Amino acid sequence: MEITKEKKKPGLPARLTPMQRRFAEILVFAEGHKFAYECAKEAGYEGDNATLRVKASQLQDPKHYPLVFKHIGELREENYKKHNISFGGHLTELAKIRDEAIKSKSFSAATNAEKARGAVGGLYIEQKIIRTGKIEDLSEEELNERIATIQDDNALLIDEKDKEKEPKDKKPKPILS
Repeated sequence: MEITKEKKKPGLPARLTPMQRRFAEILVFAEGHKFAYECAKEAGYEGDNATLRVKASQLQDPKHYPLVFKHIGELREENYKKHNISFGGHLTELAKIRDEAIKSKSFSAATNAEKARGAVGGLYIEQKIIRTGKIEDLSEEELNERIATIQDDNALLIDEKDKEKEPKDKKPKPILS
């Protein structure tokens, strides 16, 4: 499917560039196998991984690149039709698998099917936090503040015996002296 012309808005191109088209194709057909920044690199965009991540994100944003966004949607739709995949059909099939697993008392398989249904329905969000910087670059005060924050955030995970040993008003023991 080719997008050739769209009502021209000031500053927006009337059609996709070859690199934009290639990015969309790689993104859709390698979905689940490559990160978006890898697709951008393979499509011919240059830069370090951080730059490529930003570019890949922009290419998928309808505010920045509406034609690329639209083309990605069309490619996905075409792919779904080709493989006879739909949201409702996928959920129904997973429900059948779950029900059959329960009948055969295979509760692990039933649980996995139900988790997959939840993922398809958007009930689970996979979250990754990438932090940059080195611990060596922190001052002693920043490091102690960070340790205190981690302890507060994970208070439920800290063993009760360890809590009893520490005075309640005591600050975390500094690592650096």
